[in-house]
Amino acid sequence: MNKTLRVTVAALAMTAVSLLVPLTIQAQDPVGLVPTDADAAAIKAPGYSPYAGRSFPTQVFWGDTHVHTNNSLDARGFGVIIGPEEAFRFARGEEVMSSGGEPFKLRRPLDWLVVADHSDGMGAMKEIIAGNPRLLADPTVRGWHNAFKAGGEEAFAATMEVINAFALGNTPEVVLDVDFQQTVWDEYIEIAERFNDPGRFTAMIGYEWTSTEDGNNLHRNVLYRDDGDVARRMVPYTTAESFNPEELWKWMARYEEATGGRVLTLAHNGNMSNGIMFPVETNPATGQPLTGDYAAQRARWEPLYEVTQIKGDGETHPMLSPTDEFADFETLQLGNLNLTVVKEDWMLQYEYARQALKDGLKMEGDLGTNPYKFGMVGSTDTHTALSAVEEENYIGKHAGTEPTAGRWNHPMAKFAGRQYDGWAMSASGYAAVWATDNTRRALWDAIMRKEVYATTGPRILVRFWGGWEFEAADATSRLPAEIGYSKGVPMGGEISGANADGAPTFLVAALKDPYSGNLDRIQIVKGWLDGSGET
Repeated sequence: MNKTLRVTVAALAMTAVSLLVPLTIQAQDPVGLVPTDADAAAIKAPGYSPYAGRSFPTQVFWGDTHVHTNNSLDARGFGVIIGPEEAFRFARGEEVMSSGGEPFKLRRPLDWLVVADHSDGMGAMKEIIAGNPRLLADPTVRGWHNAFKAGGEEAFAATMEVINAFALGNTPEVVLDVDFQQTVWDEYIEIAERFNDPGRFTAMIGYEWTSTEDGNNLHRNVLYRDDGDVARRMVPYTTAESFNPEELWKWMARYEEATGGRVLTLAHNGNMSNGIMFPVETNPATGQPLTGDYAAQRARWEPLYEVTQIKGDGETHPMLSPTDEFADFETLQLGNLNLTVVKEDWMLQYEYARQALKDGLKMEGDLGTNPYKFGMVGSTDTHTALSAVEEENYIGKHAGTEPTAGRWNHPMAKFAGRQYDGWAMSASGYAAVWATDNTRRALWDAIMRKEVYATTGPRILVRFWGGWEFEAADATSRLPAEIGYSKGVPMGGEISGANADGAPTFLVAALKDPYSGNLDRIQIVKGWLDGSGET
């Protein structure tokens, strides 16, 4: 098929040359080569060059919205000593030394990166370990410092204690000091500004808001459209102020009003939320029925969901998609994040993206807004500072699972007498963004309009349009984007109006990663409301 297509295109090109070039050198137009009015119109409207005047994105940019460095409590506690600078250097293709002393380099650089360290105690753990006198004035912090000095199991236990203190809201006040937070935030922004190189590599500013009330994962990453001079005007929101995502959305609104900047957020790891990531009837934060305002605010601030990463895949589950042979891909379902409550079957329907997309259709009729009309990206959630997911180059979840002879049996983390095994983690994923340029604003705008997709690592090129008028011949075009944007809307868009029979049509273009396997199939999953309003 590919050979036939190449021959056809070449033949068309040669025909065009034989038609157009001789006209400039022959005194008389030979029979059969006289341009018609239709030919002239085709050349002049919209223009001779099919590439001139394009306003749609023509390039996909690969990145990661979710990298943790030594500024994150857990990452530093587990042994990561490298920071945002090394993370950016690695992402743009440089060789760096891992925390375990192993040289690492990407086969292909990324185009952009978000270092999204936890806002809770950002930068605090490395200062606790270093013995910052300002922090060690607190007896609890001093005890943690001494445990880290002792090393071994004491240090591991201290790390888990610090993490649990934040999760339970028991963090010493000195660690939450706003002046300390501002200092760390300014240092991070200075590094991001230094590595941001518009058009070549984008260092997007961001952080993670790590809500884990009662051990249930409601984590969100916050991404800024802004440069550092705007982003530094307010320190990141923390769970010391609230575990409730609605309060995070209010903070985002205050940030935009106070600075004129723009932010968005995306959640991750519903598989560790124990049934509260995608509520349908009851607000888990209040115990009250969901409201139209909740739906509207979630739709406004959360255009994306991180659907795959190291801690498991979040698209669907075999119990939710029993006829889909791919539904059991990298499933991780031990319980909530800190493993204090085991997983129960009823929780699954409120944890996975595919079910949420269907539920959102029904909720729009009940609440006036679909809160789950999100796009999807993949990212790593690596706690090594290095966004490396290729199997042959996979560095692991954190420093304890970096390449060593015995890393296969090293636990990723231990909670409540149970553990996450390092070998159970996934080598995943990346975010693909169709943007008009490799800049903070262009990438953020594309993310906001959801012209994005997720992969578990392979850099497959995918374009998808929906509309009412696509036909089979459109799929054979050499320029599918020209047709896609002229007849429909791209991924993340919304089709309006209807045709005679009410059935939409789709145009899909895909190209394999040259360093990965062949494409096996294109699978389009349909979710809908039936005549009774059920999904």
